[in-house]
Amino acid sequence: MAAHKTDEFGKKEQDLAAFAKAISHPARIAILKVLAQRNECICGEIVEILPLAQATVSQHLKALKEAGLINGTVSGPKSCYCINWEAFDNFQSSFNTLFDKLKNSNQKSCC
Repeated sequence: MAAHKTDEFGKKEQDLAAFAKAISHPARIAILKVLAQRNECICGEIVEILPLAQATVSQHLKALKEAGLINGTVSGPKSCYCINWEAFDNFQSSFNTLFDKLKNSNQKSCC
């Protein structure tokens, strides 16, 4: 069985890349902004705010939830989502550490 190349990298690198991938779509950033403003939001309200179809919003919410960036509950036909601030704090710390290491490792101008 073939091994994935990503398996050759550490968990920190894989988690950070998964986080970056999860927020790499402008619709997901817009969804996060809506959730941050309201602190809690029903999916139908997001659809009313963004120029996206219900199915598209649901796909983006699923990706954000799978990445651990949002929490969600389903109650009948309604779904309620909120930002997982603990996850954001962890990823912010990881990004800051990465950027600091990259910046401090070699400050010479290469170009």
